[in-house]
Amino acid sequence: MQLAQRLNRVTEPQTIKMAKLGRELRAKGIDVIDLSLGEPDFVTPQHIRTSASHAMDEGYTKYTPVVGYPELREAISQKLKRDNHLDYPADQVIVSTGAKQSLANAILSIVNPGDEVLIPTPYWVTYSALVQLAEGNVTYIPGSIEQDFKITPAQLEQHISDKTKLFIFSSPCNPTGSVYTKEELSGLAEVFKRYPNCAIISDEIYEYINYSGHHESIAQFTELKDRVAIVNGMSKGFAMTGWRLGYMAGPKELVQACEKLQGQFTSGTNSITQRAAISALLDDMGPTQEMVKAFRTRRDFMYSTLKEIPGFRLNNPQGAFYVFPDISSFFGKSDGTTTINNDEDFSMYLLHNAHVSTVMGSAFGNDSCIRMSFATSMAKLEEAVKRIKAAVAVLK
Repeated sequence: MQLAQRLNRVTEPQTIKMAKLGRELRAKGIDVIDLSLGEPDFVTPQHIRTSASHAMDEGYTKYTPVVGYPELREAISQKLKRDNHLDYPADQVIVSTGAKQSLANAILSIVNPGDEVLIPTPYWVTYSALVQLAEGNVTYIPGSIEQDFKITPAQLEQHISDKTKLFIFSSPCNPTGSVYTKEELSGLAEVFKRYPNCAIISDEIYEYINYSGHHESIAQFTELKDRVAIVNGMSKGFAMTGWRLGYMAGPKELVQACEKLQGQFTSGTNSITQRAAISALLDDMGPTQEMVKAFRTRRDFMYSTLKEIPGFRLNNPQGAFYVFPDISSFFGKSDGTTTINNDEDFSMYLLHNAHVSTVMGSAFGNDSCIRMSFATSMAKLEEAVKRIKAAVAVLK
């Protein structure tokens, strides 16, 4: 069988690859601590699970509208008004099977073959893969650790042009945890105002996991709102990764385009998940707030301990649940058996010598770093840091 050439444009995400390697070692009886996947270790809050159970008892077991239940779209509209002071009527919202599908819908609806797309680095691995599937051309804008992995208006101005079709970014950011302030977004907005043909996808999936204060969305700037697509979902802030529900709010014509695509790909999202999501968005936020407190404690631990390890350079993540240390000082060093030449070598060295699974930074557009998730217990984090410290101490 001859497969389609488009498959050559994408590879397996390194996040999934490293998690798979970790599982293979665990199957051999090796105690691997997994810091590779971005999945909260908390169980979905009880009131959300109860809502799902009630939905089944009430007969919500049929096909759903492609765009989502009207009640859920209205709940998302209310959430955007309540939390973000953004006015998106329900008909400007579409519900999808995870935020990843929301991104795919939007990118495939906007990007034509040959279109230029700007992505600041570091970035989540799927952004560029989806652009490549749409046959667009990606231009990367580097954000360094010295500037907290965020780009400046001057950098944006340097790379954007009248031919730029789309800009994709996240705040809070996966993999760096960096959070754009209102002032920083305002500076970028001033540049975007001069390029009206450039659409913006703002990935806000980590909105609630924010240690710096109130979440800020670039859609708040009136001149840009009609060309911003906000992507969000239930997985991170509500510990609902397996439930698979994301959503997008944006211009009505984009929502309708996404509906057209989704109607062919998957149709409507899981009925039980949608009913549970209404409860998640409109009812008790206490469990989410408690979860974020735990993440903050873990963030403080990871930042304070890793920065004390010689050779590690870190920014202090203000959101999400990752640290993204620069480990380039270890390049060229060896334990006598293994030589570290790059970020992939370093990740594999930690996997096989410290039995800690991480993800190489090159997967996210920065080959000087690795990503570590702290979405696991403090006991595992403490043991992971202990192992890492011992493993890198022998590198000379």
